[in-house]
This record gives sequence, C-alpha cells and structure tokens, in this order.
Amino acid sequence: MEWWEAVLIALAGIGAGAINAAVGSGTLITFPTLVALGFPPLTANVSNNIGLVSGNFAAVWGYRRELGGQWPTLRRLIPCSALGGLTGALLLLVLPAKAFETIVPVLIAIALILVIFQPRLAAAVVARQGAGAAAARASLSWPGGRGLGLALILGTYGAGVYGGYFGAAQGVLLIGLVGWLLTDSIQVANGLKNMLAAVVNAIAAVTFLIVAPEQVNWLIVLLIAVGSTVGGLLGASVGRRLPAPVLRGVIVVVGLIAIVRLVLW
Repeated sequence: MEWWEAVLIALAGIGAGAINAAVGSGTLITFPTLVALGFPPLTANVSNNIGLVSGNFAAVWGYRRELGGQWPTLRRLIPCSALGGLTGALLLLVLPAKAFETIVPVLIAIALILVIFQPRLAAAVVARQGAGAAAARASLSWPGGRGLGLALILGTYGAGVYGGYFGAAQGVLLIGLVGWLLTDSIQVANGLKNMLAAVVNAIAAVTFLIVAPEQVNWLIVLLIAVGSTVGGLLGASVGRRLPAPVLRGVIVVVGLIAIVRLVLW
C-alpha cells in the first residue's frame, strides 16, 4: 500500500465516522474508496466493518446524554441487533453479492418517509393510545401497543441483518424505526441508533474474525479504526447541536444519496 493510499483510507475513515455518528451511511464513503483502490469487495467490506466499530462506540460516547434513561429499552433491543448482526454477517459469507440489491433502496426510501413524517406519526401513535402513552412507549408494553412493540423488535432485527450484511444507511433505517415507534426526539433516536449500530457492527466483526479471518486486511482495519474514532467524536459533537428540522433534513439528503449510490452500483 502506498503512503497516499493509507492517507486516503484514513481520511475516508474520518468522514465515515462523522457521518455515522450524526446520521449514518458512512460505509458509502469507505467502501467505494477501498474498492476504487483495488481491494477485493469482500475484503473491503469485511475490513471496513471491523475498522468502523471503534468509531461506532465513539459516537455512542458522544451521545451518552441522550441515552440517559434509555437502558430499559436498549436491554430489549440490543439482543435483536446482536442476533441480526450475526445473521447478516453469515449471509455475507454465503450469499451472492447482489442478493439485497433490489430491496435495500426500497428499505431506505421507507426509512426516509418515516424520518420526514416522524413527528406526525409519533403524535398519532400517542393520540391513539390515549393518556400516558408517551411515557409507556419506551417500555414497548402500553395497552394496545404490543403490536408496535413487536414491529420495533422485528424491525430492529431486520436492520441488524442488513447492517451485518453491508450496513450502508443502516443508521437511516434505525432512526426512522425508533423515531416512529419510540421517541418524539430525533436526537434521542440518533443516540439509540448509534448504540444499536455499534452492537450490530461489533457482532459482525467478531463473526468475520472467527469465520473468515483470511478476508481481513489489518492495515485497512487500523487506518479506518483510527479515522472513524476521530470522526465519530467530531460527528457526535456536531450532530447533537443541530436543530431537529436541520438534522432531519441532513438525514433525508444522506439517505437519498445512499439510494442513488446503491442503485448505480
């Protein structure tokens, strides 16, 4: 690897870490960079996933205030993300690369619709459930709300499968999901997204290290890990300060770019 290639990969890692913390879709920076530099797609995907894990947890640290009081919910959702990440990682190693090509842009488009209309959808859920529903939403067990709780659990698992398989725009999917079913605050949704995405990527990384260690390029992992950690802290700092409408707009723009890139690929 030439020195300029190493610098380029590290810079891509910084950009990916920052975007993952504030919105999601950082893989759309690092993965194409690695492929453009001539690395095999599977090696690029696996090494990129492992390298981004430290950036994910840096973003979790940056959003620790927003995660305060969310641990009862996370205790239920983290196992779903972990199982989904394991499933997706194993699918990556056995399925053809085009397996999710059709469905992924559709999923991202649905997530963007949820993000755009999240305040109205959340208000409609609370109004339908009646007094006290807002507080009970976080427990996934308010009267008449078990169906939505099940939808959140299954949706979290599905997002985990996608995240373990590839992961681009996984954050957009998670923000749309938890923003609709759990919280009226886009910043809290972003914090939850960071934690769940970190779990997915960590489980997928461990799976890759056990099942396919020959696909890991450790220099790529190191460069992206350092870059994404710096980027994760920067992205969390910026993302937490954005007004909700601005952050929602950024999410939509990034999601649309993700759809275009995935379709073009």
